[in-house]
Amino acid sequence: MKIGLVLSGGGMRGAAHIGVIRALEEHQIYPTHIAGSSAGAIVGALYAYGYQWNDILAFFKEVQLLGITKYAINKPGFLDAEKFYDEFKVYLKEDDFSVLKKKLYITATNILNGKLKIFEKGELIKPVLASAAFPGLFAPVKIRSSYYIDGGALNNFPLEPLKQKCDIIIGVYVDGFDVLTIKDLKHSHNVVERVFKVKSVLENQHKFEACDLMIRPAALNKFGTFDRKNIYEIYNIGYSATKTALSTFDLEKFRIPAKSSR
Repeated sequence: MKIGLVLSGGGMRGAAHIGVIRALEEHQIYPTHIAGSSAGAIVGALYAYGYQWNDILAFFKEVQLLGITKYAINKPGFLDAEKFYDEFKVYLKEDDFSVLKKKLYITATNILNGKLKIFEKGELIKPVLASAAFPGLFAPVKIRSSYYIDGGALNNFPLEPLKQKCDIIIGVYVDGFDVLTIKDLKHSHNVVERVFKVKSVLENQHKFEACDLMIRPAALNKFGTFDRKNIYEIYNIGYSATKTALSTFDLEKFRIPAKSSR
């Protein structure tokens, strides 16, 4: 049986995906196909490579994804996503989709032609970096002859690659929003973040019904896209939300034999 896992973007709220993976595996549910955008691409790549949930959580704690020493020089952005390559290479030692233990699809946005690109073969790390390159903050990532930014700009919930390939699809969306007051928008980046959230939810909510199991932890809405200090709490929210969601489902239809991990 082929089980697909769709992991949305959401910045540091993507740590909730790690809790989701832990809860799924505790219920003997092992996805075979993963599609991810932005933070979902990072978690998805590490999971597909063979890492356990605790290793992925350690990555989120150890790698300074917003490290201020990674300034972009002569590039259109404050931070240079490509300067994170070496840190990702420590974890993804074989930089190629072909070595992954699970089929992986990563979305990124071609900033030059305005089209969505789904990466599934060839080099792995740069597509992951590109998918997580929040526009305006990170400079576009060069891959071959073009430049790419955040996959969430055009598709923050990449269900499409899995629809015809999987028997069951589990969706995880960590980028929801609540109604705000103007006092909540204290900085320019809050406004940019808000626009992306509203656009993303409106564009993707129709896809949620196509998932056999949909996980949308409402408690994540209080955390910001760049909220590093609450990673463990965010992870635990994803874990708890998944356990709750699974409690109302027939788990037998999800279970397949566990795959070996690195």
